[in-house]
Amino acid sequence: MVTQLSKFISENLGLHFSEKHRNELCEKFYPAALKFGFSDPEDCIRWLLTVSLTQEQIEILSSYLTIGETHFYRDKAIYDSLEKYVLPEFINARRKHGKCLRIWSAGCSSGEEPYSVAILLHKMTPEIADWNISILATDINHTFLEKAKKGIYNKWSFRSTPEWVKNGYFTKNQDNSFSIMPFIKKMVSFSYHNLAKDPFPLLANNTTAFDIIFCRNVIMYFHPELARKMIDLFFWSLLDAGWLIVSGSEGYLAHGSRFVTVVFPETIFFMKNLSRSGKTEEYHVKTTGSVHHETIQFDSGLHPETDLNFPESSISCSPGATAVSILKTPDATETTGTKGTKPDPIRKAAALYDQCNYPEAESALTDYLLNDQNNIEAITLLAKIFSNQGKFNEAIELCRKGIETDKFNPVCHYLLALIFQEQGKTEEAISSLHSSIYLDHDHVLSYYTLGNILFQQGDMKKAGKYFNNALSILDKWDKEIILPGSDGLSAGRLTEILKMKKLTGNNS
Repeated sequence: MVTQLSKFISENLGLHFSEKHRNELCEKFYPAALKFGFSDPEDCIRWLLTVSLTQEQIEILSSYLTIGETHFYRDKAIYDSLEKYVLPEFINARRKHGKCLRIWSAGCSSGEEPYSVAILLHKMTPEIADWNISILATDINHTFLEKAKKGIYNKWSFRSTPEWVKNGYFTKNQDNSFSIMPFIKKMVSFSYHNLAKDPFPLLANNTTAFDIIFCRNVIMYFHPELARKMIDLFFWSLLDAGWLIVSGSEGYLAHGSRFVTVVFPETIFFMKNLSRSGKTEEYHVKTTGSVHHETIQFDSGLHPETDLNFPESSISCSPGATAVSILKTPDATETTGTKGTKPDPIRKAAALYDQCNYPEAESALTDYLLNDQNNIEAITLLAKIFSNQGKFNEAIELCRKGIETDKFNPVCHYLLALIFQEQGKTEEAISSLHSSIYLDHDHVLSYYTLGNILFQQGDMKKAGKYFNNALSILDKWDKEIILPGSDGLSAGRLTEILKMKKLTGNNS
């Protein structure tokens, strides 16, 4: 019976309990069974195996099987390395070009981690009010998310936390709890996301073009095969020169992957570096502040040290070629091959996009658009590719080119809204979404996105209206159908997410 339960949990939550952890599973499952109204755990297991769980029931089960225990500035070495080595690189570069930074706390629990990052950024950046800082915090447990949104914590959340954090960024309440300062609170956006079931990187749920991703003490619960898949997806959710931060017990999953291992004093981060992707290398940061690396061949020992130069991120706020430059009319000599002798380049680019191979997909579409500059399918796909690489200016230009090409196509308006949303341009995003809905009254993703924006603004009544519109449209769809333009999101999954959003909003 426990084996069947373990399989059920793995398939529905992505959580993995090996043979040696079956006793732990039984201990954690017993209070969950009581919550579901069963005094006998075996009766509860039989019930689980014969019903289709609601999203709320999945949330309940998950909350009992995972640990939501965390605190501010947990693992001081991580924040020291961010402050001394990683964030100064970003801050100095972005001060010159755009003042933007995107961070994702995946599996944020009750919010201590993303708020800690926000506090650190505030400490390091005196002119932070002029920056576009986007800190996305996601979790599978809506109870944790609700606590995080309130931003109220007890003393236990500050154990092993530097005193300046509590004294400088919290106010003490009459019941001896502590409320986070509003200017820190508004830096973080909390949202529901199930890493095991919800697709990413994906423009629709804002999981693209990050500079730093935290995913600590989360993938340790997943089946190893799924955990390695998560590592690969995180790689493509980052900009080049971006960083993945996992816990010490999860580092082995990222080591030897596409990431480059970077050894800081007392901790290890993983860097996305496309020029070195796939190589087995470790970079060591010396306590003097200088950065050196040692290329490690595990079968033959260390190689000589050389300086590590962090590559510049491919971001929209840095200068670069514009979309116009690839939409010029080609010379006759640029057209090669005979019609029909090569695979459809759009289909090829779409396959590369699905594999998250954005550089090759971009190259294929750029070449194609030299010959057919008004192909709306190629334009929209390339806009998504640009966006997923953080090239927002180029993506915006392409979307506007697409709108000029096909004034009645809602897709470019929708993509434009997603890009504006990632840039923090909320009003522009809302305007583009209204345009998309005007052109297609059944554009479910636009209703969903507009509801999300209003939800984040705290306007639950208006958000609920758009969520209800989306649910009405989804009722007409087969639950297994992948929604057009969603990059893998099924109608059934979006229905579950919307219902959870409504539940969370009603409880606010």
